[in-house]
Amino acid sequence: MANVTPIRTEADHQAALARVNALMDASAGSPEGDELDVLVDLVALYESRRYQIGHPSPVQAIEFRMDQQGLSARDLVPLIGSRAKVSEVLAGKRGITMAMARALHRHLGIPAEVLLQDPDVDLDDSLSDVEWTRFPLRAMARRGWIPDVPDLRDRAEELVRGLIQRAGGPRAAAAVQFRRNDHRRLNAKADPYALQAWCWQVLAAANARPPDAPYRPGDVTPEFLRRTARLSASAQGPRKAQQFLADHGIALVIVPHVPRTHLDGAALRLADGRPVVGLTLRYDRLDNFWFCLLHELAHVGRHQDGGRRSVFVDDHSLRTNVPGQDDIHESEADAWAEEALIPAAAWQTGVVREFPTTMNAIDLAQSLGIHPAIVAGRVRHQRANYRLLSHLVGSGHVRRQFQAPA
Repeated sequence: MANVTPIRTEADHQAALARVNALMDASAGSPEGDELDVLVDLVALYESRRYQIGHPSPVQAIEFRMDQQGLSARDLVPLIGSRAKVSEVLAGKRGITMAMARALHRHLGIPAEVLLQDPDVDLDDSLSDVEWTRFPLRAMARRGWIPDVPDLRDRAEELVRGLIQRAGGPRAAAAVQFRRNDHRRLNAKADPYALQAWCWQVLAAANARPPDAPYRPGDVTPEFLRRTARLSASAQGPRKAQQFLADHGIALVIVPHVPRTHLDGAALRLADGRPVVGLTLRYDRLDNFWFCLLHELAHVGRHQDGGRRSVFVDDHSLRTNVPGQDDIHESEADAWAEEALIPAAAWQTGVVREFPTTMNAIDLAQSLGIHPAIVAGRVRHQRANYRLLSHLVGSGHVRRQFQAPA
């Protein structure tokens, strides 16, 4: 047998391959046959180190098992979820979720390391139980949140997942989940699917036009809220507030509500952590706008920056004057908003509290540098009398500002 040396370089590899080719007809047991056996082993060892082949792709592994067991694409539906999902997975257009990986491993025996090597595997399985047709698809399409196509229900998952991607992807969207026992200021009649869709649209709109300025945690303080409140004195106060917040890295997004949301506003977060305040303006009044805005900002500064919770949604028609009847987070946000709009000392000494006349409301507003609608709103809420000072609350003065060009 010729002197066989280790294969250390690509030149050694090519020379060994040429020698293997020359010895292919050698008889087994002959010196040349023994040399061939040794060379083949050396080549295989070098190639395993130099050219790591690794596992087959998840799709290749699935197709191999299908061929082995005589399975059709239809047989994969119980494991993957639907015919459409099976087609997309096999075509490489859809990543494998953790739920799919578990089912394929359990029923087809595909090793987990093969299924989970795919960078498209969605390890966040929080959307696996979503019933896609339960979203208010028609209302979402009318508002332009998803494409308005004839087969909305058949394409529900595809269309809603498109909205989720615009909202920041599955992980950002998964934070927006609502349960009856979360103690948020949620109406018992609210539909969780409608609420999620609205929140995703708010995040998608904020992602489309994010603030240029960075957000610095800790910026939103009681003094920050007072500065925001004083913008109300301007006729264009709501738009000025939007720009003021953008200058501090906070997005203010107006998205009208859809049926069964029962919603005034929300404090959310983009995937990069920047705050987003979403408002519905379902009550087109200045007093409602300013309270809702400052309440959600209070959540940003008092709760989100502290890391206690990242999502707050609010139906302020549930707000009461009775201590202890609300979630502690909501009561804390109310306190910050109320103090920023009308400080407790000014409210206690103001004559409008006892004598709610137009002039008294205007006098207090002027002394604080805020819009009279805010004073009128406080009087109406404290007295639970929504006929009082209705001419001061600025009905019809908010939506039109956000409908106008920026």
